[in-house]
Amino acid sequence: MTWTTDNQKNLMLFSGRAHPELAAAVADELGIKVTPQTARDFANGELFVRFEDSVRGSDAFVLQSCPFPLNQWVMEALIMIDALKRGSAKRISVILPFYPYARQDKKHRGREPISARLIADLLKTAGADRIITVDLHTDQIQGFFDGPVDHMHAQGQLAEYIRGKYGTDNIAVVSPDSGRVRVAEKWADTLGGAPLAFIHKTRDPLVPNQVKSNRVVGEVEGRTCILIDDMIDTGGTIAGAVRVLKDAGAGDVIIATTHGVFSDPAAERLANCGAKEVIATDTLPIPDEKRFANLTVLSIAPLLAQTIREVFENGSVTSLFDGIA
Repeated sequence: MTWTTDNQKNLMLFSGRAHPELAAAVADELGIKVTPQTARDFANGELFVRFEDSVRGSDAFVLQSCPFPLNQWVMEALIMIDALKRGSAKRISVILPFYPYARQDKKHRGREPISARLIADLLKTAGADRIITVDLHTDQIQGFFDGPVDHMHAQGQLAEYIRGKYGTDNIAVVSPDSGRVRVAEKWADTLGGAPLAFIHKTRDPLVPNQVKSNRVVGEVEGRTCILIDDMIDTGGTIAGAVRVLKDAGAGDVIIATTHGVFSDPAAERLANCGAKEVIATDTLPIPDEKRFANLTVLSIAPLLAQTIREVFENGSVTSLFDGIA
């Protein structure tokens, strides 16, 4: 007796509870449904997840954003991965639009953790085969995970929006610090070879979220400045950068960021810092109370859906960025 099978792959999308709207948008782009599940919290804070459909042999994609409370959503993602592994999913790809603990990617002083590496180890131990993420705080985090990492970039959507609304004739691309100058160079190339500037700043290593002094390096006078960053948390650094640019004679300042963490008092700071517009993507949920009049939110769902499709069909993810990602 001979057993045969058509061996077709089965794509299944799973969503954590942190950002179900993004998962629904990705599912719509793919023309599928998010797999139903039961998820609840026990009285002591423990999490429980069970998927309602069989996952055996599936190509599973777990999408989990990590807003506040970040640790809860990290743990939920790990539990979902474990449930898929024990349910005999064939391959488990974890989509973390915002990679948790990405700022802790190296030791600044002795006796400090490298928490970004720890997250990668936890994902691998839980059973993840692949990570898909967007705009890591630093590129080397890709090397922390023992497996494929698809590092996607939101620059395309953000730059296209800026080009369409503000043009490229009289702009300057500004990095909020010297560490993101290389990213700013890519932005400058995308925006027609725009001139480059950066904010030179010093920090007190003992006081988080606080800049001691800063100044502009580069020509910004009279120009529309595109101030870029991968993430905005409390907004202190970026709001301070806007003020420095204005003091240096800049025209309109447009802030572009991938991850709108927007911890308090970010919304107030950004609304009142003097920026004409703040553009972010929805890698993280931005509730109504964190939104403000000059905020524009672009959807990252089309990019994530394209990435899932390429991974599922064994295509080229790099092709989504003209081969230069």
